[in-house]
Amino acid sequence: MQRIKITMSYDGSHFNGFQIQNEDTKTKTVAGVLTKALLRLGIESKVVGSGRTDKGVHALSQVCHIDIPSFWENLSLLHRNLNRLITPHILIKSIEKTSDAFHARFSAKKRLYRYILTTNSSPFYHAYTLHVKSVDTKTLDTTLQTFVGIHNFGFFKKNGSDNGSDIREIYKAGAYEYKGFIIIYFLGNGFLRSQVRLMVDFALKINQGKFRDTNLKEQLELQKRYSSAKVSPNGLYLSKIYY
Repeated sequence: MQRIKITMSYDGSHFNGFQIQNEDTKTKTVAGVLTKALLRLGIESKVVGSGRTDKGVHALSQVCHIDIPSFWENLSLLHRNLNRLITPHILIKSIEKTSDAFHARFSAKKRLYRYILTTNSSPFYHAYTLHVKSVDTKTLDTTLQTFVGIHNFGFFKKNGSDNGSDIREIYKAGAYEYKGFIIIYFLGNGFLRSQVRLMVDFALKINQGKFRDTNLKEQLELQKRYSSAKVSPNGLYLSKIYY
């Protein structure tokens, strides 16, 4: 067996998330589609991703690893055949040989997420951007930087998330304008289930005057939970995994 690293992009609006849910083969997921394609090519190994993405969340460079049988020595041929079977909403960008010690999730050092916001209500943007009426980008940038550092994000995770430490470090966070869009970004060592969506929702509510910066600090310090709402997944992208 040979372990390979797969880097892929996908349109999350066509899937019920990345991860296969309790071996449910009827629900369409990214890992599920890839698993079926691998089976058609004689590969029965489990797809292990760098992390889960929710229903509707996109990826520009999701990473996963699988162990393939020795008869698949031609990775270029494997690459072409897989893309033929999973088109059009998933694209494998690269397949590389890697060591058995490589783990798509546990070997990752940093993860970058971006949210794309727009004030344009065009239906053609609906699945790929988060529509907002108005945003003060400079104020939003300042608010988002509150998340930078090592924090216990227990009040910024989806209820029912896996047990374990809620402590994560965010290295960079902020917002900027680019070609008429507002881009929110988070670079961290890891994220809890729906953490990015919860953080963005809170920051946008501060921007709208519904909460204050002090409310955010109190929730971040686990003093009081003001909100457990998640912003829509539209416009959220897993942009890059750093190893």
